[in-house]
Amino acid sequence: MSCKAFTQRLAGGFKALVFTSALLGSQAGWSAQPLKIGYSDWPGWVAWQVAIDKGWFKQAGVDVKFDWFDYSASMEAFAAGKIDAVTVTNGDALVTGAGGAKSVMIMLTDYSNGNDMIVAKPGIKSLKDLKGKKVAVESGLVEHLLLLNGLKKAGMKESDVTLVNAKTNEMPQVLASGEVAAVGAWQPIAGQAIKAVPGAKPLLTSADEPGLIYDVLTVNPASLASRKADWQKVVGVWDKVVAYIEDPKTQPDAVKIMAARVGVPPAAYTQFLKGTKLLSLAEGKKVMVKAEGFKSLYGSSQIADDFNVKNAVYKAPQKVDTYIDPSLTNAAAK
Repeated sequence: MSCKAFTQRLAGGFKALVFTSALLGSQAGWSAQPLKIGYSDWPGWVAWQVAIDKGWFKQAGVDVKFDWFDYSASMEAFAAGKIDAVTVTNGDALVTGAGGAKSVMIMLTDYSNGNDMIVAKPGIKSLKDLKGKKVAVESGLVEHLLLLNGLKKAGMKESDVTLVNAKTNEMPQVLASGEVAAVGAWQPIAGQAIKAVPGAKPLLTSADEPGLIYDVLTVNPASLASRKADWQKVVGVWDKVVAYIEDPKTQPDAVKIMAARVGVPPAAYTQFLKGTKLLSLAEGKKVMVKAEGFKSLYGSSQIADDFNVKNAVYKAPQKVDTYIDPSLTNAAAK
């Protein structure tokens, strides 16, 4: 799976690309066909492969080209103006915007429903057992936020644990070293950490806080302004994708398509899909209503913005409302 997180190290790089993005972001620059969308390895985004393979965009009357990237590279391509839209977390939409590559979230694909987790070594049965112990997370990334939210709900503070900064892809080795009591990681790395230490188990997952990590399709504002009718057609395809994946009769074919895109056996991919809650447009419409807290894309994004500023992912708070346009989802929702 990809580095699906609040990507601290990329923020500076986006600033160098602002001028290019601005040049390519004029309305004239977005008039050529097809729409270009960057997507990467996360179930809610790989889901688009079903629509691609089935020819549903052509049926909807819109010319779309999906470009496959590693996650970080997809954001870099968006910042450089090479693609019109990109699939990211709501927190990372703010990161790219803070670096100068503004975008507008037009629909939700899903929220993480267990694929992100805090994994503890044997003997640690709850978050409270972590008091006074070391916990490894990659500072400023989404598992860091997951841990802090979990500690708060358990009546604890960040200072109750000693945070150890480590790369997410190294977490299986970090946990196996015995030097920390727990690590934060997303699938499949989290699963690798559990296998690396017999008896290790998740203490906390993203399923414990639905909406902490929303996944979205976010679009360059100039492209959205000049080709809104085309983007409306893209959004309109989504319910067909969700229905095909969730219908027991068609799910095996959907999983086969998705697994082939990322090069893993269908059985393994089914497990990743279980940790992702796909959102129909009607469900997304309810989330795209202004409110505080994780049940709202606005509230979740505000929490992400506060976290990003506090942890120096970027300096200036973002105006969250300007990053969200629910009108296309609202128009397409049934």
